[in-house]
Amino acid sequence: MNKFKKSLYLPKADHQVWNLSKEYVNASPGREVVLHGYLGPRSDLSKKLSFVTLFDTAYEKRLQILASPHLSREGDEDVYEKLKSIKANSPVALKGIFQPRPEAQRNRRLPSKSLPWTLNDFEIKLSDIQSLNDFPSDIIMTPDSEFSPEQRHLQIRTNKHISNALSLRNNITYLCRKILNTSLGFVEIETPLLFKSTSEGAREFIVPTRRKGLAYALPQSPQQFKQILMASGIQKYFQFARCFRDEDLRADRQPEFTQLDIEKSFAKADDLLEAVEELIRNVWKDFLEVKLPNPFPRMTYTQAMSEYGSDKPDLRIPIQPFSRIDHLLPADLVSKITSLIKPVVEVMIVPAKDSTENMRRLIGGFLDSPDNRRFLDNPSGGPGIFIYDSGKPLQGLSAFGFEAVEELERMFDLRDGYVIILQAREDAQLSGGSTPLGDMRNAVHKALASLLPHDWRDFKPVWITDFPLFSPSNASEPGQGGNAGLASTHHPFTSPKSAGDVDMLLTDPSHVIGDHYDLVINGEEIGGGSKRIHHAEMQEFIMRDILKMDDERIADFSHLLEALRSGCPPHAGIALGFDRLVAMIHASRTEKKTTLRDVIAFPKSGNGDDLMVKSPGPMTEDVLETYHLKLR
Repeated sequence: MNKFKKSLYLPKADHQVWNLSKEYVNASPGREVVLHGYLGPRSDLSKKLSFVTLFDTAYEKRLQILASPHLSREGDEDVYEKLKSIKANSPVALKGIFQPRPEAQRNRRLPSKSLPWTLNDFEIKLSDIQSLNDFPSDIIMTPDSEFSPEQRHLQIRTNKHISNALSLRNNITYLCRKILNTSLGFVEIETPLLFKSTSEGAREFIVPTRRKGLAYALPQSPQQFKQILMASGIQKYFQFARCFRDEDLRADRQPEFTQLDIEKSFAKADDLLEAVEELIRNVWKDFLEVKLPNPFPRMTYTQAMSEYGSDKPDLRIPIQPFSRIDHLLPADLVSKITSLIKPVVEVMIVPAKDSTENMRRLIGGFLDSPDNRRFLDNPSGGPGIFIYDSGKPLQGLSAFGFEAVEELERMFDLRDGYVIILQAREDAQLSGGSTPLGDMRNAVHKALASLLPHDWRDFKPVWITDFPLFSPSNASEPGQGGNAGLASTHHPFTSPKSAGDVDMLLTDPSHVIGDHYDLVINGEEIGGGSKRIHHAEMQEFIMRDILKMDDERIADFSHLLEALRSGCPPHAGIALGFDRLVAMIHASRTEKKTTLRDVIAFPKSGNGDDLMVKSPGPMTEDVLETYHLKLR
C-alpha cells in the first residue's frame, strides 16, 4: 500500500531521454533534469559507485546513470541504497544532473555542427529516484528473452520488431488520413459495429440481445452502410473500419481486422482506381522511398489465371508467363501426363541459372517434399518435368519431338539448366483463385529462392480486373444462400461490367463479367472493390432471379434497396487490407518477415483465441438465461 501511495506523487518529467542531447547544445552544463523511463541492468564498480542504464518510456533510447551514496534532499533516505533496491525493468522517475561523460568515455571533446553530441556522450549523476512499480522476480527479462502470446504485453515491450510495427502503423494511418482528407477531399465517417445478419458472403459473428429472438451481427464490412451514404449525398467517404468474419483461419487471416474503406459517388471504376493509386504511391514514397509506376499496370482475371495461374500473381518471380502448347505436343506425351480427353496443356519455364546436375537434384528434392505431394496427386495428372541439357540428345527433350523442341527454343530462348514443366487441366472456363500450375509456380520459386532472388524493395503492383460476376457455389462457403448453384464472386452488390454483360444475365449468367478489381502487390491482395449496382430494380433482379435468393433473405436487404430506390447515384469503392499493407511495408523496411500478428496489438491465434485475455470465454448459466440461449 505504501509503495502505491508513493507512486501517486509522480513527478512531472521536464525532459524526454531522446531529445536531451539536442537540448544540451543550447543549454548550460550541469542542469538538473527529471526523467521517466525503465531501469536497465546495474553494474556495481565498488561499494560506493554504480552505473545503471535508463531506457526511455518507449524502450528506444538509453542513457547511463552514475550513482554513489548520498542522502535525498529530504535527508531521510540514501539514494544509492534506494537505487540498489529497485529491480531492473521497473518503471522509475528520477532526478539528476545531466552532464557530459568523462572525456575518455566519449568520442569527441567539443560539440560542433559537423560532429554534434549524441546521447552516448552524456550521463546523469543521480540525485534521487523513485520506483513507480516493482518488476517481479519471477519474470526473467534479458535482451534474449522471448515471450509467448500469453504475455503479449511483454512481447510488445521487448520485441522491437513488434513495437516498431505498431509505431509504423500509427504513422501510416496518419498519412493516409492526411492524403484522403486533405489532398483527395474524402470525409471520414464511422459506421455502426452492431449491425444485423445479411447474406453478403462470409460467416458472421452474432451478438445476442436480452430481447428474446433478436440478435445483432458484427459487420463483415461496412459495405451496405457506405452504399447508403452514397445515397445520402456523401460524395467521398472513408474510414478505418473494424471488420469481423467467422472464417477458417490461416496465417494471413484474422477474425477481426482493419480495412481502409473508401467509396466515391458519381464515379466509375477508373475514378476510384486513380485515387487509390495516388494514395498508395504516396505511402510507398514516404515510408520506403520507392517510386511505384504511374499508372499501375492492369491485367484481366482470365489473363492472370492463364499466364500466371493465380488471381494474385507475384510479378517479381522471374518465371515467364505460361503458354498453352498442347497443339505442339505428341499425343503419347500428353497421354503420359494426363488421362483427360482433349486437355489444355500449359508449359512453365523456370530460368534457373545453375548446372543441369544441380537442377535435377533440386527438382527431385522439391517433388519429394511432403508439402509438394499435392502436385503429384493432382486429379488432372501430375506435372511433366524436364531439364534442358545441351549435352543430351535433343537437349534432354526427346519426348517432345524435334518440331516441338525447335519451337520451344524459339519461344523461350532455352538455356542449360532451365526447367520445363508441363501441366494439364480441363479445357473449361477458369474459376477460383489459382490453378495447380500457378500454385507450383509459387512453390518452385520458394524452393529455388537462392537461384531466383528478389529484392526487399522490389514492388510490382497490378490491378486484376474483369472477374466473373458469379462463381459456382461452394459448400464450404455460405455465399448468399441462393438456390441457383451460383454465388457472387465478390459480393451481390457488384455491377456487371458492360451493357452486353447486363444482357447476358438473361442467357448465360455464369459468363457475365463483373466490374470488380483487386489491387495485388507482390502476390498479395492488398485490396478489392467494384463499381456497385445503384438501381434497386437491378439489385433485386440479381438477388431474386440470378442468385435465386428467397423472399426472406431479400427482405434482409430492404434498407439498402430503399436507399438505392431514392435516386442513388453511380458509385464505386474499395477496401484496402490495412493490416496486410502495414505488414508489407514493415517487412521491406526491416528486411524481415512480418506477419499480421506483428502489426496488430492484440491478435488472435490460429484458433481465433486471444491467448492473453483468454477469449472467447465460457458462458455461464446466468448469461445463457439473460440472453435466452441454450447449449445443444
